[in-house]
Amino acid sequence: MNLIVTCARHLEPETEEEITKILGEMGDSEPSITITKMSGILTAQTSLNPIEVVKKIKEQLIDEPWSIRYCLRIIPIQKVAETNLDSIENQVQELSDQISDDETYRISIEKRNSDVSGQELISRIAKKFKNKVSLEFPDKIILIEILGNTTGVAILKKSDVLSVEKTKRSISE
Repeated sequence: MNLIVTCARHLEPETEEEITKILGEMGDSEPSITITKMSGILTAQTSLNPIEVVKKIKEQLIDEPWSIRYCLRIIPIQKVAETNLDSIENQVQELSDQISDDETYRISIEKRNSDVSGQELISRIAKKFKNKVSLEFPDKIILIEILGNTTGVAILKKSDVLSVEKTKRSISE
């Protein structure tokens, strides 16, 4: 998986169709979309760069706000790990060079169907970074998306995650 897509409950099939169509228009004719056992959550594996995909969808949304009806959030994922502290920590470590020495960061964890300790995970990852932490306006976000036994990890700028609602709202302002 290199994208997590959220939608309203019970609209997963429509969302699957929508994201498949969008990725197809961008040049990935065979993305692998999975409706998870968790309500309102789909995962996608695309051959395209997930951060570029989010950027292009955001541009499309600004041009044609009506073109996206079912996707609520689209989150790019750079690494996938087994849901355990060591495995997640190793994947974050592999991406750590994406945060330069002068950048601030924040660790964000979204847990679904897991009893991994968020606090312990945050303290273990925070020990790896000498950078300053900024909870309000970080340069980079260490994003950890726990979906049961699988965890997606990414180091992103705030703008790399697409919230359809926020983007539509910003258009109307």
